[in-house]
Order: sequence, then C-alpha cells, then structure tokens
Amino acid sequence: ILMVNRTGAGGATGSVSVKNAKPDGYTMLFARVGSHSVNPAMKATLPYTLDDFRFVGVYEINPVACAVKADSDIKSMADLVAQVQANPGKVSYSSAGVGSLLHLAGAMVLREFGVENPMKDAIHIPLKGGGAAATAILAGTSTFICTNSSALASFVKNKQLRPLMVTTAEPVVGFDAPTAADLGKPNLHKLVGWTGIAGPKGLPDDVAAKWRDYMAQATADQGFLDKMTARGSVIRLMNPEESEAFILDQYTIFRKLVDDLGMRIKG
Repeated sequence: ILMVNRTGAGGATGSVSVKNAKPDGYTMLFARVGSHSVNPAMKATLPYTLDDFRFVGVYEINPVACAVKADSDIKSMADLVAQVQANPGKVSYSSAGVGSLLHLAGAMVLREFGVENPMKDAIHIPLKGGGAAATAILAGTSTFICTNSSALASFVKNKQLRPLMVTTAEPVVGFDAPTAADLGKPNLHKLVGWTGIAGPKGLPDDVAAKWRDYMAQATADQGFLDKMTARGSVIRLMNPEESEAFILDQYTIFRKLVDDLGMRIKG
C-alpha cells in the first residue's frame, strides 16, 4: 500500500482525486470527518458530494475533547460557559482554520451549553493546523479548544492541558473528564472525529468485500488496538450501511448548526 498525503482544502483535494479515479479498488480514500461531514456542511461550493463515494466502512471514532490550560481558573464546562456569558466577546477558542472541525466544534459545544450566539459571544481564532491551535492554549493566547482527543492526549498526559469534557457517552482512556452523557448533552455524541475507507462511486461488490476483509483483520490486531486506544481513539468497524447512516446523520446535524449560526463559507 502506498500512502499519499494529498493536502489541500480541508481534504477536498484528496477526495476529488479518489472521486475521479478508476473504481477498481487500487485508489482508495482515508476519509475523515473534515472531508465528508464538515466540508459538505460548511462550504457553499464543493467539488464532490457524499454520493460520489462508496464507503467500505468507518473504523475509528475519535472523540472530541474540550480543554483549557492546566493552570486556568476554568475547572469545568459550567465555569467556561459562565465566563463566556459574563464577558461576551472576551473568551476565545482556537481552531485549525475557518471551516475546520475545531471551528464548528467550539461553536456547537457553546450552543449546546446555552450560549445562544457563540459566533458573537466568543472569539474564534483560526490558525494553520491543529498543532498550532493546541499551542495557542499553552501560550495563553486562546482560552479553550475543542478538538480530537488524539490531538490532545499527549498534552493531557503531560498535565499541560486540563480536559473539561469528552463528547462520547463513555469515558475516554487518559481523559479524567465528564462525558457529554454525564453532563446531560446527548446531542454532542455526534460531535466526533472519524476515519473510514471509501472508494469511488461504482466500486464493485467483490472489491469492496476484499477491502472489508482487510479492515476486519486490521481492526482485530491487538497491536493496532493498543496504539490507537493510547491516542484516545475508539476502534469499531461499522458495516457499509451503518457507516453511511452515521455520516449522513452527522452531516445533517452539522448542516443545521451552520444554517442556524450563519457559518456557511462562500466560494
């Protein structure tokens, strides 16, 4: 397998290259939440739709965690929301850029916790990548971040960042923080990162089945499971129908949030 990191436009460049590839199983896509849930929900124009791909399966769920600097006086989500409501336009959150999962996540979390207009009441700080977004919290130039748990795991382990919440119903290994279920926010269970493998539309059944076998072997490998769990990921192979329903459901929720808050990106 030759891995090609085709960067650009939040995953759109790589996605288009697979959309336009011959559907023979030799050119496949590691699709992500950004390319197939956030991009379609936030961008007014996109050179592909969800229907342009055939998903073999989603195999990784990457919970979203919200965190602050370890020495922050914000100890909980209640503290964070109280600060936003008491000081509108003063509290900030960093992201990997306009239209990224982090951008949407910060707004969605605040909205779920009662901040009616997070686009106005909190300051969004877009940066070049998730690493820069996390570093901004450490540097004190941003108040909080909501991003994939895997991106924060090392900072949390080293006690540089304090997690306030994870969006899953179940606790996440290494994150001593309440879940969205604990906090009575089940809508946030949809706010997760994920990875899946997809081919172009028209991928034959036998080819999809062969890739499915590869994925089943990989996700049953203990070494793989140990490494991914240590990074905060949850490994569970969804079947194609479950994968497509999951992605569509997440997209629908994100699209409604974008419409409600006027977050649509033109062009």
